[in-house]
Amino acid sequence: MKYKLLVVGTMAYDAIETPFGKVHKILGGAATYIGLAASRFSIDCAVVSVVGEDFEKEHLALLKDKGIDVSGVEIVPGGETFFWSGRYHNDLNTRTTLDTRLNVLENFDPKIPDHLFTPDIVMLGNLSPDIQLAALAQIKNKPKLVVLDTMNFWMDHARESLDKVIEKVDVISINDEEARQLTDQYSLVKAAQMIHEMGPKYVIIKKGEHGALLFHNNEIFCAPALPLEEVFDPTGAGDSFAGGFTGYLTQTDDISFSNMKSAIIYGSAMASFTVEKFGTENLVNISHQAMSDRLKAFKELTTFEIE
Repeated sequence: MKYKLLVVGTMAYDAIETPFGKVHKILGGAATYIGLAASRFSIDCAVVSVVGEDFEKEHLALLKDKGIDVSGVEIVPGGETFFWSGRYHNDLNTRTTLDTRLNVLENFDPKIPDHLFTPDIVMLGNLSPDIQLAALAQIKNKPKLVVLDTMNFWMDHARESLDKVIEKVDVISINDEEARQLTDQYSLVKAAQMIHEMGPKYVIIKKGEHGALLFHNNEIFCAPALPLEEVFDPTGAGDSFAGGFTGYLTQTDDISFSNMKSAIIYGSAMASFTVEKFGTENLVNISHQAMSDRLKAFKELTTFEIE
């Protein structure tokens, strides 16, 4: 029996500029990256999202070919798919949004098909907290784990709804800047403690090229980031991390702090592949051997002995 992961998030088209090149229209969106990363695991993965009539059939077929259930993806007749355009600066840690067109996402009311009402794990990708709440309200049995990814935009523009979502989730995944904004605390340890008090039992704070931190009560795990020779495009790295993290937890059916350490490494490995190419290209084409080699590289980064 395969365990079930339900992903709620955006499917989109992106136009991206980095110091290393430019692409005009490629497949993107949080649910896309999460689903593709999670599909590497032996699980039943389903996506709930919305696209326009312009969404290319080959991209829907790509998700299906990876074993992803797309019956929860609404296709709006005559509508246009969510579009985002951005330019990354030289350090690749900062970016400027050039264009955002919500299109069909503006009036998205998620509808979860009956056969997806009872997932083992729910992954709420980065999108409006109101949509996340609407999706959670349709889940019939309490999942073993609900994971939330969000960003500073929702902290600025939908804080009341965001707080309601945070109360309902078991794990929150945000970056260090967002953790500080959410709590008004500079210390990430204090920030994690405050977020615990808001609801989540587990707090993941991502630090980009400096790795990630996992907090649970008084326990802390620090995962490294793999030093890469080439980083082309950071878009989707956090979503790929979320897909690897939840995909591994779903497959192993173990949500202990100890197993989450391994899940963090799997998520970090997925993210490291994503940034090496534009868009989803590298994520789609990872071989089993490449994944194995990368996991070994992460292990070597953190293995040492003290007399």
